[in-house]
Amino acid sequence: MKDTLVQARAGLNDLRDALATARERLGAETRELETVRRRRQLAEGIGDRETVDIATKYEEMHAQRVEVIQKKVTAEEAELLLAERDVEEMTAELKAVMAGTAAPGATAPSIDPGGTADVGGIGGEGGAALGDEIDSLGRQRAREDREADAARRLDELKRKMGK
Repeated sequence: MKDTLVQARAGLNDLRDALATARERLGAETRELETVRRRRQLAEGIGDRETVDIATKYEEMHAQRVEVIQKKVTAEEAELLLAERDVEEMTAELKAVMAGTAAPGATAPSIDPGGTADVGGIGGEGGAALGDEIDSLGRQRAREDREADAARRLDELKRKMGK
């Protein structure tokens, strides 16, 4: 489970890198769009119709690219937020599993907390020892269930991230 969490964190770094690259591309494309617009305005100012037509064509092309890259950046930001939240949840679950406590939102098994239940008609010390063993088995089962759930969530995250 630790290895899976390490891989998920590495996936977060990949997502952050991709987002940074997309933002850089958006900045470059936006600068190109601004340059083409300035050139078109200058060409209009001197009455150069041919340059105006060419600049208008490139202005449309760069505007479309800016729009697409903006959508890509927005989508990558949303994906990163989801992945970060999933990794935070997995980290909390792993810490809970390592500590042997219930994960946030998980329900503890409903076993007599005092360990003194009259189990199977046995009372006193025998019942307490059996109750303790049942408690232990219940905690072990709950821990295994949490680990399985965390592994399932991690597999889902890996599928989302294409790993």
